[in-house]
Amino acid sequence: MSHFTVVIPARFASQRLPGKPLIDLAGKPMIQRVYEQANLSQASRVVVATDDQRIADVVEKFGGECCMTREDHVSGTDRVQEVASKLGLALDHLVINVQGDEPLIPPEVINQVAGILESSSAPMATLAEPIESVEDLLDPNIVKVVTAENGDALYFSRAPIPWDRDRVPNQVPQGARRHIGIYGYRVSLLNDFITWQPGNLEKIEKLEQLRIMERGVRINVASAVASIPPGVDTASDLERTLAVLASQ
Repeated sequence: MSHFTVVIPARFASQRLPGKPLIDLAGKPMIQRVYEQANLSQASRVVVATDDQRIADVVEKFGGECCMTREDHVSGTDRVQEVASKLGLALDHLVINVQGDEPLIPPEVINQVAGILESSSAPMATLAEPIESVEDLLDPNIVKVVTAENGDALYFSRAPIPWDRDRVPNQVPQGARRHIGIYGYRVSLLNDFITWQPGNLEKIEKLEQLRIMERGVRINVASAVASIPPGVDTASDLERTLAVLASQ
């Protein structure tokens, strides 16, 4: 596999859980747990991207690499691009965006995204996994994705897609999948992304990957090779993550 870099965007300001990257998870701050999981992948480099000195200090304390970025980024992708630019990464270099609130992310799925990107002509790759409950299907915090036969994304939505008119809301439609928020890009796409204004679909759904789709750019979506626990967005997510860590 080619060399690839993992960038972990981490903002202090979170609407639901302020200071989320620094929340203690069984003796370690969340950002450290994410960093350590990413470091178990085949990445040649793992970098935390933040706009907050408190996060940078914690990353430095546990021996991680951090890159300070601007405060005014609209999305995590914008922040990742700034890091790629500051690091001087080549246009064809592969960058994997691992969310800063995924402390349980399996290293093998990071390798998987890099592998998809390396072998595909699509400039962007991501993952999905089956939705197993109607509750998850209807949850707007769980992003759904539908794809073409070749694996390219047709649409991402907070709405339940596909909508089986004969079975929903009593049964999960065959093939319904949740999008997993890990992205792989070539640096050239990141450079294009920051020149594009958010499109109408992105503004409505609040999903930055739709900015790329609205430009007609392919996003290849594969089924994750390992189950990925949900990230930490809410207090209940935090409790669930702590329970998993306690059982390990």
